[in-house]
Amino acid sequence: MSTSRFVVAIAMILFIAICFCAPACAESLESALAKAAPAANPKVIGLAVQASRCTVTRGMPPASRLAIIDYSLPSTEQRLWVFDLDSRTLLFNELVAHGRNSGDNLATHFSNADDSLSTSIGLYRTMSPYSGHNGYSLRMQGLEPGFNDHAMERAIVIHGAPYVSADMAKQHGRIGRSWGCPAVRTAIAHSLIDTLKDGQLVFSYYPDQRWLGSSSYLNCGESPATQTARAI
Repeated sequence: MSTSRFVVAIAMILFIAICFCAPACAESLESALAKAAPAANPKVIGLAVQASRCTVTRGMPPASRLAIIDYSLPSTEQRLWVFDLDSRTLLFNELVAHGRNSGDNLATHFSNADDSLSTSIGLYRTMSPYSGHNGYSLRMQGLEPGFNDHAMERAIVIHGAPYVSADMAKQHGRIGRSWGCPAVRTAIAHSLIDTLKDGQLVFSYYPDQRWLGSSSYLNCGESPATQTARAI
């Protein structure tokens, strides 16, 4: 076999291997993250991974960190997970607050409106950290029109707060609530923010059927029928 034919043959083998491996590799990321965080809902992890892939399809640089917040869980549970996508490991599993007008222990109402004091759902891309009223904080850009794209104007940021604690959860049956920010424990806020700063992804989940059916990040390339059938 000539050198040129040999090169072509090798290229074809690699092409076929990549094509057949792609679905399995995609599934393996979801499986690896679910294995790393057995307390998390694997369906929510799957949606978060799907949304993160869609950002690359849309021309954004790939993220190396992914935070998932499952607001279908009560505030007394550690409903925030932060993953390293390169090593496929869990870096944080923490309590996280929701907005005071989103609900008591359970969040049931979400808003994108200014002064709503409510949490917004959807996919965010992180910006640079800064020091402000709540100390070291992390700006986030809401990527979903109608659901979280007013995050910058609303100053929806990740920050530490003394009202996010296991002791408060035990005493009051819920942790404290923010003005819409995903506040975390003060003790871990700085390290968590440094892990998520500068172009990483935060996936804020709730089983809102309007969002699940219309989000362009959850329905990347899907048909309307598939979008309608989506439910968790």
